[in-house]
Parts: sequence; C-alpha cells; structure tokens
Amino acid sequence: MMEMKNINELAKRAKDASYALAAVPSRVKDGALRRMARALESNCQEIIRENKKDMAYARHLSGALTDRLILNEARVRLMADSLRHVALLKDPVGEVIKSGLRPNGLRIQKSRVPIGVIGIIYEARPNVTSDCIGLCLKSGNAVILKGGSEAINTNRAIFRILQKAAKKSSLPPDTFSFIDTTGRKALDYLLGLNKYIDLIIPRGGEGLIRFVDEHSKIPVIKHYKGICHTYVDARADLAMAENICFNAKAQRPGVCNAMETLLVHIDIAREFLPAMINRYKQAGVEIRGCPRTRKIVLGIKAAKEIDWHTEYLGLILSVKVVSGLMEAISHINHYGSRHSDAIVTKDRQNAMKFLRGVDSACVYVNASTRFTDGYEFGLGAEIGISTDKIHARGPMALEELTTYKYMIFGNGQVRT
Repeated sequence: MMEMKNINELAKRAKDASYALAAVPSRVKDGALRRMARALESNCQEIIRENKKDMAYARHLSGALTDRLILNEARVRLMADSLRHVALLKDPVGEVIKSGLRPNGLRIQKSRVPIGVIGIIYEARPNVTSDCIGLCLKSGNAVILKGGSEAINTNRAIFRILQKAAKKSSLPPDTFSFIDTTGRKALDYLLGLNKYIDLIIPRGGEGLIRFVDEHSKIPVIKHYKGICHTYVDARADLAMAENICFNAKAQRPGVCNAMETLLVHIDIAREFLPAMINRYKQAGVEIRGCPRTRKIVLGIKAAKEIDWHTEYLGLILSVKVVSGLMEAISHINHYGSRHSDAIVTKDRQNAMKFLRGVDSACVYVNASTRFTDGYEFGLGAEIGISTDKIHARGPMALEELTTYKYMIFGNGQVRT
C-alpha cells in the first residue's frame, strides 16, 4: 500500500519535472512517443495477459464498463497508433497566439505554455493510461495517474512498459507517475495536493466525477454524463436519418457519445418511426416512448420523466415525437448533458438554428454523435470530453492542455 507521504513526494517530484519538461524540444518528445508506441506493440501479449486478470474480476461490472475494460490486439494497436499520431501533430508549446507593438515600443506576445502537472483520475479505461501519458508529454505537462481497482493490473503493465521505453529518451525523471494503489484514502489525499498539482481531470462514471468535483482543492475539468440526442427534422432524408440514428445508438451503446434520446418531428413520425423502431428491436434495443410514439408503434414501454434524464449506456432508447424544431431544441437544453447532439435535415436554415440554439460542446448536422472523440477529430487522442464551458469544451487534446503567458519585450521602457 502506497503511504500518503510517498504520494506527497511523488507529486513534488512531478512538479519539479514539469518545469524542466516545459523546455524539452519537440523532437525529443516525439521520439519518446514513437518509442513508447513500439513498446506497446512488442509487449502486447503481456498487456493482454494482465488484462485477463482484471476481466476475471469484472463479472460484477456493467456491460458498458466491461466493454471499456477489455483489451485485445486491435485495441492495443490502436493505443500505439494514437501515440504515433500525437507525435505527428504540431507541438502547441511556444505557439504565439497573438503579438502586438504598443505605442511606447513594448512588444507584447501571448504564447502557449503547458499547464504544469495534470492529475488523471479514471476507472475501467486502461487505454486512458497510454492516451493521457502521450498527450501530456507532447503538451509539456507532467502527469500523475490514479486508476481504479477494475483495471489495476492492466494499468500497471501499460505504465511500466511506457515508463521503461521513456527512460531511453532525454526526458526529465518523473515526467509521468502512477499511484499504485486503489484505495479511496489515496484519492482523498491526492485531491488536496494543490501545492503541486495544477489540474484534475476525472474519467469515469457520474459518481466518481461528482466525488472528485466535490472533494478536490484543485481545479477540475469534467463531464458528468453523455445524454446525447438526435432530432429528425420534418425535412430530413429519412434513409439517411435511419442510418445515422441506428449508428448513434447501436454501434457501441456503452460509450458517452452514444445517443440516448431520439426526437422526431410529428409530420414525419408515422412514416419514419415504424421501420426505425423495428430495426432497433432486431438489434435488441428496448424502446421507451412518449404517448405519441406509443400510438404510432404499439407495444412500446412508456417513457417516464426519469428516462429523459438517463444515460443508459446500453441497449435502451427513449423516443419522443415533437411539434417542431424549437421544441426539440428546448428538450435538449432542458434534459441534455451539454455533450453531443445532432439534427438530420435538408433545411439549411433549420440546421443553423439547431447549431446556434443547442447549448452543447459538439453539435452535428447530418452525422452521428458517435464521432465526438479526440482521434476522430484528428487530435490524436483525447484526455477527456469536457462539458464545462471554462477553459476547455468538447474533446480535450493538446491545445486544451496548455494555457498561456504574456511575454513582454522592451528596450528600457519605464512607466510614468
């Protein structure tokens, strides 16, 4: 069991590492990322072997958590590919956001810099270990990882492999650290280390994220849940709508960007819903419908108020027939989680009203919400998906792991 004094020392060393890491050249960071990618692939079987130990104790977990926990060769290869992709991306550190010359001759430059030390609290997501190390390294941040008990063996193996590979590069010691205990006491202690840690990012269920947000003395970027919607407009291409809606719910239902509520315009509901719901039923999706939906398709379970608030993370879908675009927008803004929402329509004016009216991090026109993902957005990977509005929103990657400082260049100016 890791003692609290050891966690304190680990955080202190991470802070020291962050100062040195901020000045490490891109070529060194990129070389380390590529070396770590190769190490994941060459040690793939070891990772899978450790993952099987975790899966043996995972029988009590939900299907969504089990899906996120399990690793195979394809998923390990994807982790390695993500590190290589991050290595190819432009280094945000040192980027000049804007620069200007004052009348007194001072040149003021606003430049990107690393945040410092990032604490990642996560559960049942072993790929987070690799993704977060890669993104934090590239953006010049030291990282402290605290995983849950569900994936302790897998996380430990991935960290050990990446740490060994990184030692062959000229990186500061303690660039990334792993708290090798699953106890809640260690989490409580970590959340109080605001002297050394600059930001906490929790990855997990709503319960974990609320606990972190309520107990942390360190700023937290979070998303509680993903209640995502798709609205099928009166002027939608119905064949397109059917494919988008099916993908958004059934392609991988246990993830935060899967659709949980389908909204359908009343003018096309009778034409669209019977075939759509039949396709869902064939895929094992349970439908919970509003009164209008239940009149159109018989034998559907009635949706209750709690259903509109629920992130199912499984094969359950709420369906509501709405009078129009404004009711759809109002429903999403009231019941949604500010994550990802979509409209299917051929009407550009309605599309633009939806984009401007829905208060979510990612808003789609004629595409599945399943694309809300750092890799899919071309960001290499993601450190999380923020539904906050301050500092970062949506998939968080390299730019979101930086802040800025003002650099002022003078030639002897004094203020009078």
